Amino acid sequence: MQDKNRVFLEVCVDSAESAIEAQAGGADRLELCADLIIGGTTPSEALFRRVRRAVDLPIHVMIRPRFGDFLYTEHEYQIMLDCIDSFKNLGADGIVTGLLRPDGSFDFERMRQIRDRSAGLNLTLHRAIDMSSDPSDTVEKAVKCGVNIVLTSGHADTAYAGIPVIRNLVDSFGDTIEIMAGSGVNEKNIAEIHELTGVRNFHLSGKKNVESGMVWGYPAFLSTWSYVQTESRSVRRRRNVIAWQNIK
Repeated sequence: MQDKNRVFLEVCVDSAESAIEAQAGGADRLELCADLIIGGTTPSEALFRRVRRAVDLPIHVMIRPRFGDFLYTEHEYQIMLDCIDSFKNLGADGIVTGLLRPDGSFDFERMRQIRDRSAGLNLTLHRAIDMSSDPSDTVEKAVKCGVNIVLTSGHADTAYAGIPVIRNLVDSFGDTIEIMAGSGVNEKNIAEIHELTGVRNFHLSGKKNVESGMVWGYPAFLSTWSYVQTESRSVRRRRNVIAWQNIK
C-alpha cells in the first residue's frame, strides 16, 4: 500500500519523451503503454528499455494485446502471459491489466493465474472495472485474487462523473486495496475528487497535442501527422494544486 499521508500521481505515457516530461512534472510513477490515443496497448520491449534508461521512476507496464473489450481469446491470453514474463525479466515494477467474462464479471481464474505469473510485482486492475457489470463485486474479487491497485473512473466516462462509485469503493475496500481515480483528472477537479471520495491515488496523462515537424507532405495527410505527448507543465499543475490545497 502507498503512504496514506500523501497524494500519489501516476502518469500514463507511451513514449520516452512523455516519460521524461512526466518525471519533470512531479510524477511518482509511470504506467507505460503503446497507443495511448486508443486507450493503451502493450508497449514494445524496446520502448520499456528506453524509458527505463531515461527516467528514475517506478514503471508499471500495461498488458493489453489489442484495442477493444477485455474478453480475450486463448491465443491473446497466452500472449499476455508471455509478455508478463518478458517485462518481469526486464525489471518492470508492476503489471497493469484486466480480464472480464462474457457476462461482464471479473475473470477470477485468469486474473489469479496472472497474479501468480507476476509474483513479486505490483498488479493493477485497469479500467476493465469500468466495463464490468458490477464494480463492487469486481473489486471484491480483485482483492481475493491478490490485485494491489484498482484504477477506475467510477463506472463513468470520467472520474469526476464517477465520484459516487469511487467514494463507495474507497469506503468499502480502501483499507485492503489501493483505489486510484483516473480519466479526466485535471487541476480544476483533482482537489474536489479527493475531497468527495477520499481517494489519494490519481492517474492522468497530462497530454498536449504536438504538431508534426514535417515541412513537406501531401495536404490530405498533414492533419493526421500530429500526436499527443505528456507535458511537464500539465503534470506540475496537478501537483501544485495538491500543494496549494494542503492535501497531505
